[in-house]
Amino acid sequence: MKNLALHWKIIIGLVLGIIYAFISSALGWNKFTIDWIDPFGTIFIRLLKFIAVPLVLFSIIQGISGMTDISKLGRMGAKTLIAYLITTVAAVGVGLLLVNIAKPGNRIADESRVKNRIKYELWVQETDGVEILDGKNFLADPQYSNLVGEANQALAAEIALAQSEDMVKKKSAASELKGSPLQFFVEFVPDNIFAALTDGKKMLQVIFFAIFFGIVLLQLPKNVSKPVEDLVNGLNEVFLRMVEIVMNAAPFFVFALMAGVVAKMADTPAEVFEIFKGLASYSIVLSFGLALMVFAFYPMVMKLVVRKLSYAEFFRRISPAQFLAFSTSSSAATLPVTMECVRDNIGVSKNVTNFVLPIGATVNMDGTSLYQAVAVVFMAQLHMVDLSVGQQLTIVLTATLASIGSAAVPSAGLVMMIVVLQSVGLNPAWIAIIFPIDRILDMMRTVVNVTGDATVSTIIAKSEGELNLDLGKHI
Repeated sequence: MKNLALHWKIIIGLVLGIIYAFISSALGWNKFTIDWIDPFGTIFIRLLKFIAVPLVLFSIIQGISGMTDISKLGRMGAKTLIAYLITTVAAVGVGLLLVNIAKPGNRIADESRVKNRIKYELWVQETDGVEILDGKNFLADPQYSNLVGEANQALAAEIALAQSEDMVKKKSAASELKGSPLQFFVEFVPDNIFAALTDGKKMLQVIFFAIFFGIVLLQLPKNVSKPVEDLVNGLNEVFLRMVEIVMNAAPFFVFALMAGVVAKMADTPAEVFEIFKGLASYSIVLSFGLALMVFAFYPMVMKLVVRKLSYAEFFRRISPAQFLAFSTSSSAATLPVTMECVRDNIGVSKNVTNFVLPIGATVNMDGTSLYQAVAVVFMAQLHMVDLSVGQQLTIVLTATLASIGSAAVPSAGLVMMIVVLQSVGLNPAWIAIIFPIDRILDMMRTVVNVTGDATVSTIIAKSEGELNLDLGKHI
């Protein structure tokens, strides 16, 4: 086992964790698993997350202060944002194309969909400022009159759910993106950098401070800036060393993480399968879209830009980050490992790695935006709501902006889903439909997010002449 590559050890940990969790469910050991094994998975995520914020701060400062040409910073920044925007829009486009072709929501029994439709129309009547999107009126059709009472009861239960503490938190998070059209830029600037550093959801503010600090450091005389640069470089190396130490124990932590996730889903293996069965069509379409991004879109882009790096070689070099992304469901927690893989395995320069990847972990959420597009249309199909091309384009725009504002933590996409649903006039409480399987799908879309970050950083390094593929040949 000592000579086995890290990514193989992580895979073994993943598989053993899932197998153990099903055995645990079958034998009634779930309480023991949740009480005594799952906490180690939580510890793992906490270790990586507490490293992530200072690593982002010092990495960006080091990356910028290490540049000799300040014009290069603006050029690289523009390239980075454009590349991330293109991949995000492409991801949303893939999602919308697949969900409109496969129509997973139409595979549910018509009787259930009619009930959902009536409930939707009743919700529209109860909600100010919302109209029926497709102009149809099932409530006025006499053949459905017997379903109205039942739908009213279901809607009352749904409203109660929406008023629960959990939903209130989600609405509060979503409301932060409302207000002025420039609110996003207001939130970008910290009013207290120490508060931003202690709040993992304010990574954009940390990035803003780091970029500003790095630019100012570049403009100071060398005799003044040198001690600060040495301190930043030293601190950055300390946190990178922390990543290496934590990753040595990653296979065990991943085992605990996976065992806990599956054990929490149900008390018996049969219940786990039952949860997935009802949402199988949606899951298949979303999984296929995410797989297209990882195994077709990113490799195609890499092949066009970085011709010397093959599909298999690219995945081999970033696989530790991908497997870790799957187990943690957090781009932020995976960031230290992504940086290590991109810099040491692929051969992207330290300057590009330290600048591009921290930004990507915050603003580039390709998997999340694809998921939002598929999920919204799927839920509309479940309720027999026909979304027009214009309404679906609104989804593209909102999902793109919401993905930028989405925190790089587990299930953040579920919170931002409310923003997307509200943008097209649909009921935010519908997220309860997809909640049971969100955790597993969240793991998959985080892999897409991390792969997208690695792809863009490699492309930027290639365009800047700072890519050395030979560096990772013997890894």
